[in-house]
Amino acid sequence: MITLSETSLDVQQAIQTATRLKAGAVNVFVGTVRDNAKGKAVLRLEYEAYEPMAIAEIKKIVEAAAAKWPLQGWAISHRVGVLQPGEAAVVVAVSTPHRADSFAACEYIIDTLKETVPIWKKEVLEDGEEWISAHP
Repeated sequence: MITLSETSLDVQQAIQTATRLKAGAVNVFVGTVRDNAKGKAVLRLEYEAYEPMAIAEIKKIVEAAAAKWPLQGWAISHRVGVLQPGEAAVVVAVSTPHRADSFAACEYIIDTLKETVPIWKKEVLEDGEEWISAHP
């Protein structure tokens, strides 16, 4: 499952989608909106995406992860639009037979997603706004 959504992400749905009976581990990463950045209050985040390319890139990331680790199931959801502090911005769930592979695959997917997928984030702070690079 790959979704880009303008509404709240369903973490439990991602977990259920990734879960498989032959997997002994389900690892989940939930990225949330902080209420501060650089010592200033965050009022909101605004995410934009080029959806066809973003979905294609996420598929490539999952394929690469599946070539490195024995993925049994997976689900990736990312918000677009305006998010408030406390809201989930991204969910990555993966299942594998053993926990070490599950942790490694989940970390690889979120790190690579932030580096390569065309999803852009604008931080709106108490004193202005700024487009943020995932890896400055």
